[in-house]
Amino acid sequence: MKFLGISISRASSEAAPEFTRVNPPMVAAQAETSGTSKPEPWLTDIGFGGGALPNKSLPRVTPQRGEQHGTVFACCNNLGGDLSKVPLKLWQRMDDGQEVRVRDHPANYLLNVESSPGVPAKLMRYGLVYAWALRGNAYAFGPRDGGGELEMIELALQDSCSVLRAGRQRFYDFTDGAGVQRRVPSRSMVHMRYLALDGWTGRSPLQVASETVGLAFAGQESAARSVSGAHSKAYLKLGESYEDDEARTRNAKRLKAHLTNPNSDGIPVLGPDDDIKSLDLTAADQELLASRKFDREQLAAIYRMPPSKLQMLENGVKANGEQQAIDYLTDCLLHWSGLAEDTLALSVLTRGERDRGFFLRHDFGVLLQPTIKERNEALNKATGGPFQTPNESRRMVGLPPKPGGDELNPAPNMTRDDSKQKKGKEE
Repeated sequence: MKFLGISISRASSEAAPEFTRVNPPMVAAQAETSGTSKPEPWLTDIGFGGGALPNKSLPRVTPQRGEQHGTVFACCNNLGGDLSKVPLKLWQRMDDGQEVRVRDHPANYLLNVESSPGVPAKLMRYGLVYAWALRGNAYAFGPRDGGGELEMIELALQDSCSVLRAGRQRFYDFTDGAGVQRRVPSRSMVHMRYLALDGWTGRSPLQVASETVGLAFAGQESAARSVSGAHSKAYLKLGESYEDDEARTRNAKRLKAHLTNPNSDGIPVLGPDDDIKSLDLTAADQELLASRKFDREQLAAIYRMPPSKLQMLENGVKANGEQQAIDYLTDCLLHWSGLAEDTLALSVLTRGERDRGFFLRHDFGVLLQPTIKERNEALNKATGGPFQTPNESRRMVGLPPKPGGDELNPAPNMTRDDSKQKKGKEE
């Protein structure tokens, strides 16, 4: 039949054969997948996965655990102490390349006198650099008033500060010194980060070299257990000639108390069948203790710290102490100070000030202060010529200026008076 010009008929009684899909057989090799819980080697070879997993048998490397190691604390303490005891001065680079000291800026007071109410600036800078070297991240709050002037630089609790991301913007949640929970943009926060592959996520050098540091921590723990007596120092061999178990136990406690008592005379009284055997350090224990020297060198290398700053004087003598100080300045301090200066400048200085050539620089001249003899000899050679006047030298040693002391006095062999007649010649 037809309906609206369309032919309609009943379906044929013979149904079309149903198509059956045949899947290939599943084999064991195809069943294995490479995911985040059980990645295949090829997944990490092409750059995913972040490398090998840490060894679970080693101690966990954390900032709190790192402070318990004397070498780690010494490295962080040296960096924080040396970068905070030198002035952090503000300079401006002019168009002609000359650098001029800028004094009338709030950053000079906040970075060198008082950073926040009641907190010395050196203490703030020390805590900031110390946390930065230990954790890889350090935070300080730098709010501004309505006119855009910097009000203070306040250390934040390093454990309670969290970073939030919104696109390329960063926001920080923390509790300030007044106990107020805040969320501020990166413009109001000093965020010092180290080994940040993406520019923002700082990493501690201890956690990057976690296996090497974990071995050092394991060696220290083993040495501490040996000193504390966790390992057996001796054993007692008791005879069988006791009336009962109570007498045997009482005698064992008496001998143990005598051996562990530092005020004893060292002469225990033994029965006819009793014996004491001392257990000296094994060769493996002695090698483990000797390896701690290697651990110190590795930890010092992580922080670029010269051995002389960690009192490892077997690598040098007192005669080359001056050269060691120069190496410490060029190899270690300049590396850390350059990163600190640039990071602080982004938060302390405005974009306009940085465009006008403002920058921060540590004055390391105070680390190389000469003796009185060396200072006087240097000033004697520089005064009067070729570049320093007597009054300039007097001001450097704290003396008042003298009349006529603002003129240079060049050396006689550097001047010539053409007005005098030369000998042996007539006009």
